[in-house]
Amino acid sequence: MDIPILYEDNHLLVVEKPVNIPVQADQTGDPDLLTILKEDIKIRYQKPGNVYLGLVHRLDRPVGGVMVFAKTSKAASRLSDAIRRRAFHKKYLAVVRGIPEENQAKLENHLWKDQKKNQVYIVTEKDPRGKKAILEYKVLGEAQDMSLLEINLHTGRPHQIRVQLSGIGCPLYGDQKYGQGANKPGQQIALWASELGFEHPISKDWIKISQIPPKIFPWKLWKERDK
Repeated sequence: MDIPILYEDNHLLVVEKPVNIPVQADQTGDPDLLTILKEDIKIRYQKPGNVYLGLVHRLDRPVGGVMVFAKTSKAASRLSDAIRRRAFHKKYLAVVRGIPEENQAKLENHLWKDQKKNQVYIVTEKDPRGKKAILEYKVLGEAQDMSLLEINLHTGRPHQIRVQLSGIGCPLYGDQKYGQGANKPGQQIALWASELGFEHPISKDWIKISQIPPKIFPWKLWKERDK
């Protein structure tokens, strides 16, 4: 599988994750991004033995876009620390059903994940199972009773964007889990990791890498996706 490389040095590997591929091996046994990239590094650099590649953040299987991996344990540790300190900036593009009441807003919820069902729920602030989830969105455009949103993610809870947007009545296009009534089986979830910004773990330079979604439906309805 040909994985586009967006940035690479001795410490980092930034790629465009294809949609519908798991980030790491799971019970499906399908090819996963981590294994593919390790094998690619082994071949390209003729490395004997095992290749180290640190997974510091994740994207859900149906989601594509920018992902960074650490090529050394030191880089992995420092990137993980930046994520904990919320100094690791993640921006997404999303197509949602309907039009949000507010053109721009900050959403704060408490989310609980039912591990058995692999389902996330919005719970009250007093529920001890819940973890705080924060995102900001801005509407970039509207078409065919759908909206294109730019999302700044402040926390990285499982299924966070999908659940919080569904919670305001605007489920993601194609999302069967949190937007069953609005979407048809077989539609691809329209969520894309469009930009990462972080301090390089070694040089301390600020790294910002962006990638636009593919020019297919529903993304192609908006020219704003290219900005």
